[in-house]
Amino acid sequence: MGPTEPATATLLLSCRDQRGLVAAVASFIFEHGGNIIHADQHTDQQESYFLQRVEWQLDGFGLNREEIASAFRPIADRFDMTWRLSFSDRSARIAILVSKQAHCLYDLLARSRMGEVRAEIRVVVSNHPDLESIAADFGVEFHYLPVTPDTRAEQEASLSTLLNRQAIEVVVLARYMQILSPSFVESYANRIINIHHSFLPAFAGAKPYHQAHERGVKVIGATAHYVTGELDAGPIIEQDVARVSHRDNVTDLARKGRDLETIVLARAVHRHLENRIVVYGNKTVVFD
Repeated sequence: MGPTEPATATLLLSCRDQRGLVAAVASFIFEHGGNIIHADQHTDQQESYFLQRVEWQLDGFGLNREEIASAFRPIADRFDMTWRLSFSDRSARIAILVSKQAHCLYDLLARSRMGEVRAEIRVVVSNHPDLESIAADFGVEFHYLPVTPDTRAEQEASLSTLLNRQAIEVVVLARYMQILSPSFVESYANRIINIHHSFLPAFAGAKPYHQAHERGVKVIGATAHYVTGELDAGPIIEQDVARVSHRDNVTDLARKGRDLETIVLARAVHRHLENRIVVYGNKTVVFD
């Protein structure tokens, strides 16, 4: 949100499809004097499931922001909605987890400095010390938490303590090459965004560029997704591809893939921060 743009509220909601949903939400906003500036919805006909994003101006709205959730709750309960309320003038607090690859970290920090990432990047955490100087260049706190099979549980506990102390709301895995425990993932459900260097579900797991080269693919891809307990299988947020040929070796694929990874991860983080994603089951709807 630019410095002169008026603050807005956004509702993201989902529930079983039923009569009166759109009218109920629109009436709630209208009855309190709200001016809707964006509204979008989708019905999954196969699942009979309804999803909606509605955004309205807070200026002139008859409820202050502390009252909106409690006032809307009876409507949500009536339709058995899963819902979330957010405000455009509030910046989320982000932690970036990395290993040795620097490209996604550089890109997110640069976008943040230019004002493209509407969030506070509070801390960078890595299982290697290599990227500390990059965080320092951007004035971001860096923590080195080396992980081995023997220290994994202890270091993840240290990571949780660090993120809690920083009141982190969103965790971005910018080529963090470690598997997080189910309990950690659950504590940040639908708030951990990972970039995987393939067009999932193809070539999940380790060394996807090697796998792609062995199969002689003609396109490579990158996938940003929410992290779940199953490796590289969480709800997909964003994907993109680039053409390759028989002339490209694994190094060429990785080089071309890095460009995709930065773009795809940045788009996914942006859409999450703009409150444009609704997760249902193991799928997402990403509203424009």
